Amino acid sequence: MSQQRALSVHQPLSVCQHWVGYFYWRWLTLLQGFGVIGFGVTGFAVMGAGVMGLSVSASLLADEPYPSAGVTLVVPYGEGGATDVLLRAVAAQAQEYLEAPITTVNMPGGGAILGSQFVKESAPDGYTLLGSHQTIDLSYLSGVAAYSHQAFAPVALLTRTVNIPATRAGHAATGAGDIKRLIHQQSEPLLFGVIPHSTDHFFWLHFFAEEGISAADVQFVHYPGTSAQVEALLGGELDFAMLNLPSARALFNAGALLPLGVASEDRLADLPHVPTLHEQGIALVNTTDRGLFAPLNTPKERLGVVAKAFEQALAAPELVHALEQTYGSFVDFKALDAYGHYLEEQYQQLQALAGAIQFQR
Repeated sequence: MSQQRALSVHQPLSVCQHWVGYFYWRWLTLLQGFGVIGFGVTGFAVMGAGVMGLSVSASLLADEPYPSAGVTLVVPYGEGGATDVLLRAVAAQAQEYLEAPITTVNMPGGGAILGSQFVKESAPDGYTLLGSHQTIDLSYLSGVAAYSHQAFAPVALLTRTVNIPATRAGHAATGAGDIKRLIHQQSEPLLFGVIPHSTDHFFWLHFFAEEGISAADVQFVHYPGTSAQVEALLGGELDFAMLNLPSARALFNAGALLPLGVASEDRLADLPHVPTLHEQGIALVNTTDRGLFAPLNTPKERLGVVAKAFEQALAAPELVHALEQTYGSFVDFKALDAYGHYLEEQYQQLQALAGAIQFQR
């Protein structure tokens, strides 16, 4: 398998297809809520089941072959961001082992809540999945969302991506250590792009806590996704954003954007000249941990089938190499219960840190 093949991705749905699909599913969910219909194993409505007092039981699902139709992977961010890029790359390989197409659908909005809520309310049949990360719990801890990761069935942790504070070429900052100095020197607040209550918002508050910077001395500018932040950074509308190699590698290499440090224990192979934050005296290691989630009560057997397909995909040497060398990410596969335990431990850590940096309900 060539590297090009390993990194092939689905073409994103058009805006029209996306929203038609969205409102179709919202309509089905509404009808299901009133007991008018049940959902079949392929995601189509089984009319009249509610009227007959019947429902699609777990035993019925267990008797059906899976998968017998394509799987939808919802990414709660826009096209071109790190989550979108990474999940498309991995899903393109996983569908070969799943033996069913995986269609990636971008559903940005509400700080990633629109997409996650859509999946949470979808039929628990294994045909609708969510690809996300710590933002699920961060949105809950900040009081924006009414649910945490516990509202989903854990499928698998896939990758962890090293995060990178960045600025545009020509900015006065040339290293992460310059940020504190510039904040104190500027007469106007410096502008930091964030997806509200997501991993980058949390990253900056953690960074400020380590550097002794007050969040009141800067201005956060909200964006729906990473790609929008990149455009704003390039256009001079922002001073800083938290990026990573999936979202900004080409721009780093072209010199259009400047990585100010890497939030990892060691330097990244693709950015060997960029020092870690630790090397700059900032005690901060930060990764975005991406995985798959399903609606609660999805049969565990089906989750196991999905997890196995993604595990096989992540064993492909070409994909692993691309993830590490090109995308600054590494495979950390954990499936089902193991992922569930990981999420619980991570939640406790996030909760403690959120309280320390005043990022909570």
